[in-house]
Amino acid sequence: MKRISLLGVCLMLVVTSKAQKIEKVTFGDFEQWAVRYIKDSRLLGGKTHALYAIAPTDTIRENAVFVYGKNGNPWSVSNAYAVVAGIEKGSGTVSPEYRDAEHGYCCRMDSKLETVTAFGVIDIKVLVAGTIFTGKTIEPIRTAKDPYQNIDFGVPFTKCPTAMVLDYKALISQENTLTYAKGMGRPKTIEGHDQGQLFCLLQKRWEDSEGNIHALRVGTAYERLTKSQPVWQNDHEIPFCYGDITKQPYFKSYMGLASTMRAINSKGKIVPIIEEGWAPKGTKPTHMIINLTSGCHEAFVGHEGNTVWVDNIRLKY
Repeated sequence: MKRISLLGVCLMLVVTSKAQKIEKVTFGDFEQWAVRYIKDSRLLGGKTHALYAIAPTDTIRENAVFVYGKNGNPWSVSNAYAVVAGIEKGSGTVSPEYRDAEHGYCCRMDSKLETVTAFGVIDIKVLVAGTIFTGKTIEPIRTAKDPYQNIDFGVPFTKCPTAMVLDYKALISQENTLTYAKGMGRPKTIEGHDQGQLFCLLQKRWEDSEGNIHALRVGTAYERLTKSQPVWQNDHEIPFCYGDITKQPYFKSYMGLASTMRAINSKGKIVPIIEEGWAPKGTKPTHMIINLTSGCHEAFVGHEGNTVWVDNIRLKY
């Protein structure tokens, strides 16, 4: 169901008398994918993994980094090629899935427990939520200690849409348990409920003389998926709200200023995005972060088996 009531309380709206426009997000129909066949090191058994990237159709049969952001493609994914201490490993939590003859393919995101075990010497287990986002992953991944140090979040963007529109369905467990798996050691079961997330953040960014990236939050479109939705919800709208939304009745703490995201500065270094306040209404953004994921917790914590499907990502004006 479209959340028209929430649109009514947002700070910047297009009045109904004006014509509305829908713009597709590039590659957001998920009809094109590149597949990479990554072979684990012999020490790990030499298994071959198919890792998918939202990109022009291609097949890559070698253990090589994938360069995201080429030719105007805004998307990256949580699939990763890792090289840790010389050992190669492929990990995949995002894949295309055929939907039907009318809609073609969609994007499937799964929360999975990824394991790396070799002769008792290496024993790494991490819980990975399937995620797609606008930005870049810088491969290869060399450690699980800091999951964001290889990610450049966001793409240049200067418009002010009224809503993010998409098709989705979801499988969300109602169990009040989470798997805590952050690398070395046995995974733990802790209390908590995992949910899917669909959000888009608009930021105004600038860089200081020391290379630090600062940002003001311009617009927020955010929704959590708290329960399963087995039937496709087509043309689902998540409205943008502009300015400081912390006093609004719909505000939830997870919609607040972000503290974990990174970006590449002008010196080519990945640094934290210091989101330090809320931009006044009417502020023009410089960047957009779309993030669609099967989990809502910190990295490597979630519920194994949760799945979110999305299709036809668009922006409404």
